[in-house]
Amino acid sequence: MRRRSFIVGLGSATVALPISAQAQQPERARRIGVLMTLAADDKRGQTFVSAFVERLQQLGWTNGGNAQIDMRWGGGNADRIRQYAEELVALAPDAILAVGAVGLAPLLQVTRSVPIVFVIVPDPVGAGFVESLAHPGGNATGFLMFEYALSAKWLELLKAIAPAIRRVAVIRDPTNTFGTGQWGAIQAVAPSLGVEVTPVSDRDPIEIERVISAFASKPDGGLIVTTSALAAVHREFIIALASRHKLPAAYYERGFVAGGGLISYGPDFADQYRQAASYIDRVLKGEAPADLPVQAPRKYTVAINLRTAKALGLTVPPTLLARADEVIE
Repeated sequence: MRRRSFIVGLGSATVALPISAQAQQPERARRIGVLMTLAADDKRGQTFVSAFVERLQQLGWTNGGNAQIDMRWGGGNADRIRQYAEELVALAPDAILAVGAVGLAPLLQVTRSVPIVFVIVPDPVGAGFVESLAHPGGNATGFLMFEYALSAKWLELLKAIAPAIRRVAVIRDPTNTFGTGQWGAIQAVAPSLGVEVTPVSDRDPIEIERVISAFASKPDGGLIVTTSALAAVHREFIIALASRHKLPAAYYERGFVAGGGLISYGPDFADQYRQAASYIDRVLKGEAPADLPVQAPRKYTVAINLRTAKALGLTVPPTLLARADEVIE
């Protein structure tokens, strides 16, 4: 069975153990819940889950054998994510993988006893999810997305690849602390780069399109997409919007660039899923989340799409190309 078909097949249903596997397993299969904020058919989401499952297999946990993985895909819908959080906890799992603050928050509202390992959470201490990075102190630990100061890099890279820009629209989630933190870092560096920044809420695609269309009617504009669950869900829509209006755009994750975006800078999210599998393994073997420190990303990468640059009439400086970890032609 192909990997992608396998992952999509997980859907929002419980993965059942084959009869042959049940016969071979004298001990109870360990139950692992996974709460994704993306939709089940999202290609990036499938890539991330594949990385997680493959790492678990390397550590000796076979889905359908000594492990049972219960998947839930929220599709960016907050109500659905809360519902799935309750469903997963009700299954009495041995551990849960939570994605982003949007996935972690409802799980912690439901349980303070089930071990939770999270990925791609910007500010777990500020949000009250853990007591400190070194000593989480509760039932959750995991992997930090990045510090807010990194957000300034998006504007710096945008100016480097499109030096003519003077105005930048910043798509962000204004309802969360991480949306405010990222916006603050970008806003702080904007004057030194000669750029005027304008915040755009990511809550409603129709409103995003209206605001960006009006913004693009004037010259020398650019776009930054900060991290949020909704930005990830609306990834293809936002990329198409930037392309239609000829806006050079910087993103927080290489998946946007692979999908046609101009430039990105950020951590390797697939690597966080692999690291999370290692933490899940340690939890299943008896370690407590409170004793596992929250870890920062191991590497940040720059990705550039040369085809998109050419379509925008941009020439990527050789110095910037030299900095890139991935160049899509």
